[in-house]
Amino acid sequence: MPKRDSDEGLDIPNRISARRVRKPGPYVAAVIVIVIALMLIHGMVTNPNFDWPTVWMYLFNENVLSGIGWTLQLTVYAMLLATVLAVILAMMRKSANAVLRAVSWFFIWFFRGTPVYTQLVFWGLFSVLVPKIALGVPFGPEFWSIDTKTLISAGTAAVLGLGLNEAAYLSEIVRAGIEAVDTGQSEAAAALGMRRSLIMRRIILPQAMRIIVPPTGNETIGMLKTTSLVLAVPFTLELQFATNAIANRIYKPIPLLLVACIWYLVITTVLMFAQSRLEHHFGKGFDARAMGSKGQQPPLPGKTDSEPRDAVDKVNQATMVGLNA
Repeated sequence: MPKRDSDEGLDIPNRISARRVRKPGPYVAAVIVIVIALMLIHGMVTNPNFDWPTVWMYLFNENVLSGIGWTLQLTVYAMLLATVLAVILAMMRKSANAVLRAVSWFFIWFFRGTPVYTQLVFWGLFSVLVPKIALGVPFGPEFWSIDTKTLISAGTAAVLGLGLNEAAYLSEIVRAGIEAVDTGQSEAAAALGMRRSLIMRRIILPQAMRIIVPPTGNETIGMLKTTSLVLAVPFTLELQFATNAIANRIYKPIPLLLVACIWYLVITTVLMFAQSRLEHHFGKGFDARAMGSKGQQPPLPGKTDSEPRDAVDKVNQATMVGLNA
């Protein structure tokens, strides 16, 4: 056993000088992982089928960079649409109005129950299914009408298909975050005379963000990669289609797949960093260290790690204050 600080300087006869237990497992695992990683790197570098010169040639191709821009635009617009709808749907699910709850449930049921590829195909064929959108009296005169092809372009159809599908999943994440907030918070706000909408906006949602942000970040990263399916609309400007078009022209699919993989990894890394910063921001106050200049103190003798010295001191101070009062 290691020496305690309180035992230093004491003349204890027959003191046992214990040695640390050797744990070779981590070192063995590290060696195995390093060897496997070096083998993979060696295989990728020396395998001529990867054709790395072609990868570097097209990595910054103008069509590829344009595809990255369109991919980011689709991701941002679809996530903005999904986030707004998700908050509305989650609030409708929590509403006392049975009609609003039923509408929210039906939306979530439908868009979660059908594949996103099928929905994208539907939005691509929407102008064929509904050639004209009109407002007027049913079975009577029309007051206003517009051609569907003019209203819903390929880009708009792609954003609608992605955003509406994602809203169904995000709404459940938002609802879980709202339900994770203690009901006492809303009860206390209601006792102060705050309206339900104000309570939701100022009390519930800010605290629920700590629960909502991590899965929403995962959904955003998933949306980035789901944009590769918008060919079903068809939308032919995003990254995956741009690299496929070059590959079909030069008959080299593998190098262009690597180009797409590299860019997806770069963008995903940036999004993961942004997600971690958001989690840190909305987690303030929940992961705070113990008060005091020395931080968390070691546990008292006979106490567990869950009962540190600082916590015991705080309880004692609170008790003394109560007695004095």
